[in-house]
Amino acid sequence: MARIGIQATLWGEGSTYRRSGVSNYIRHLVRGLASVPPVGQMLVYLPRTAAQADVPMIPHIQTRAPVIPLRRPAQRILWEHLFLPLFLWRDRVDLLHATMNVAPWWTPCPLVVSIMDLAYIRYPHVHPRGRRLYLTALTQFTVRRARAVIAISNFTRDEVERLLHIPTERIHVTYPGVDGRFRPYPPDQIATFRRQRCLPNRYLLYVGNLEPRKNLPRLVEAYAQIEQLDIPLVLAGARGWGYADLFQRVEALELAGQVLFPGFVPPEELPLWYNGATALVFPSIYEGFGLPPLEAMACGTPVLTSNASSLPEVVGEAGLQVPPDDVDALAAALQQLVQDTELRAELGRRGLKRARRFTWERMAQETAALYQRVLEVEKR
Repeated sequence: MARIGIQATLWGEGSTYRRSGVSNYIRHLVRGLASVPPVGQMLVYLPRTAAQADVPMIPHIQTRAPVIPLRRPAQRILWEHLFLPLFLWRDRVDLLHATMNVAPWWTPCPLVVSIMDLAYIRYPHVHPRGRRLYLTALTQFTVRRARAVIAISNFTRDEVERLLHIPTERIHVTYPGVDGRFRPYPPDQIATFRRQRCLPNRYLLYVGNLEPRKNLPRLVEAYAQIEQLDIPLVLAGARGWGYADLFQRVEALELAGQVLFPGFVPPEELPLWYNGATALVFPSIYEGFGLPPLEAMACGTPVLTSNASSLPEVVGEAGLQVPPDDVDALAAALQQLVQDTELRAELGRRGLKRARRFTWERMAQETAALYQRVLEVEKR
């Protein structure tokens, strides 16, 4: 039986921005691979021993973790490039899946790599310099070595082809999914949750890290234009980087009482935050996929996004879309959502229907099938 390594060192924990889209992707990939017919022995390389408790304990999945927890990026990078190759060699791994853009500089086996997005290449000025230089150089090096590249949307596939000059036939689109926790909840449960979190009956919600490409300063400017400021704007997420301008904008517009920052939302609570919201607002400039709009749609919550990058692929006709740089258009859409009850109900119905297209089970099946194809080619 083939031995397949899963590079899961971004298996985020705690309440930092590391527990975001990439971590969700890795977790659902591993759990999904546990439920599909095995194509080999899976070896999951985790950042710390404590994370092993979250991995399904079944015969064809094993875990590996360093003795010293990889809590800082520098520790993780050093371990990935110096020690992970030795683990792969010791474990006789036949194929490594690098789950977030970058693989070790050398591996004793062929590679498959997942590309989440290329924001650090498209928008270098909003990323920390060290992070940008590292990711740009290592992503280019990784995709050129990879036997196959997984893109999480058609948009990301096109980005990889255009920016990294990878032939289309080597790029495979595999959409992320949404799990069963994200669904409409009973009204009494939602009301109880609002009381527990001191939330009003109506609020506009954003979910995601606080970082420049999320376009939150423009969202705050648009929110300041709507007529009914009795509905707060809740920006729920961990602080990533470059968020100072957001807080300055809130202060300058004197919105401290209307724009709320609850911080990181535990994954187990997210469905209730979506269910309790009047609408999800996600005006991001750039997304490789965009899980929050999909999760909100699965909860029956109306969605407003930008019409940029991959977001039209996710929401389709089930959500309102506006140009990310048009504050007036965003304000008008917000006003419409706040006032139009019938529109919200219709968007909720469309969202529920569209969300059913995206499942983690399908993602795992397609990924496992790709492993099988690559392994078969390697045997020839």
